[in-house]
Amino acid sequence: MTTTGEPDYPALLAFRTALRRFHRWSEQQAEAAGLTAAQHQLLLAVKGHDNPRGPTIGELAQYLLLRHHSTVELINRAQAAGLVDRVKHETDGRVVRVQLTAAGESAIANLTQLHMDELRQLEPLLRHVVGETYDGALPLH
Repeated sequence: MTTTGEPDYPALLAFRTALRRFHRWSEQQAEAAGLTAAQHQLLLAVKGHDNPRGPTIGELAQYLLLRHHSTVELINRAQAAGLVDRVKHETDGRVVRVQLTAAGESAIANLTQLHMDELRQLEPLLRHVVGETYDGALPLH
């Protein structure tokens, strides 16, 4: 907010522009690593999931905002590339979880470090946009 109580439109514009640039930069980093942007997002969704057995396909679809069948196709391509494996549940064969392979772990680790470094560059802009209502550091570490 500005001192007049109006939203800081120039700051919001700068932030939205920075987000779009970050998104494009992220796509380029994935491509440079030999991945599609969707594969990068898939790897992040698997790595970021809180169950050590890995997320289900349904959970991945929710994270990625995709339909189930689109998620299956993405997993198929990532599995063919050696990035993920499917693991069936011990007792219920209908439940399939997705886990990273060593290649997937390596790819997400490398891309994450690049992304964290880049996000740290955006932190001052975010602080400016949210102003005094934001009272903590971004969880970037």
